[in-house]
Amino acid sequence: MSSTLYALAAIALWATLASLGTSLSHLPPFLLTGLALMIGSAMSWPLVLRNPRVWAVPARTLALGVYGLFGFHFLLFIALRLAPPVEANLVNYLWPLFMVVLAPVLLPGMSLRALHIVAALLGFTGAAIAILGARGAASGGGSYWGFLPALGSAFIWASYSLWTQRVAAFSTTAIGLFGLVSGALSLVCHALLEPSVALSARDWLLVALCGLGPLGAAFFFWDMALKRGDARQIGILSYITPLASTALLMLVTQRPLSWTIALAAVLIISAAVMGTRAR
Repeated sequence: MSSTLYALAAIALWATLASLGTSLSHLPPFLLTGLALMIGSAMSWPLVLRNPRVWAVPARTLALGVYGLFGFHFLLFIALRLAPPVEANLVNYLWPLFMVVLAPVLLPGMSLRALHIVAALLGFTGAAIAILGARGAASGGGSYWGFLPALGSAFIWASYSLWTQRVAAFSTTAIGLFGLVSGALSLVCHALLEPSVALSARDWLLVALCGLGPLGAAFFFWDMALKRGDARQIGILSYITPLASTALLMLVTQRPLSWTIALAAVLIISAAVMGTRAR
């Protein structure tokens, strides 16, 4: 498979993440993050049993993996329960634009052109419209503070995706180790900081889908795409995700399409098209 097909497979799975996270928003965030990451890591266990050395990664690489997997999903789940989920989801999907803008800062040999700057401004304008347009939804139970973790999760995933190219090469199977350690850390935090809850059969089914899909297979596809392709091109391609993710999330939450959501989505996706032209 080409890097484009790997990236598209990851993007298709990530399009379901916000909807699953919103459907499970009644669960404590550390618990949800921990269970989903542990389930996702199980996909690599058969390969590890055959060759344990694939999990032999430097401590720096492991720390980066935990930073990316744990940090991104914990902040995203916080955002989905604090802010109006549709708008928070759009803000979170600034991470592909962050990849384009941060690439010259975090990776050697990358350059930033004027059109990249214009695309960045366009993307942030879209995010601002999404946040300001959430006034009614925020007064109905959401909070503007929820957009801060949405921005934080976007920055973490963009920087993690770029920094994986700065550390020593590691097997894609090592993503399972990142998920296992991140999941264990999340469950420890749950035991120490959150009340215990009982999960229904529906909860377990949704958590399993979340773990096997957007928090499992998607990681492996994404890592293989980054190892085979240009991070800037892959980041641009990722703008397919907010459109699919937002459409699915609106179906799940039964939110009508407002002009602010539509305009924010158009601006953010247009920023991606501009970034493509500025390769």
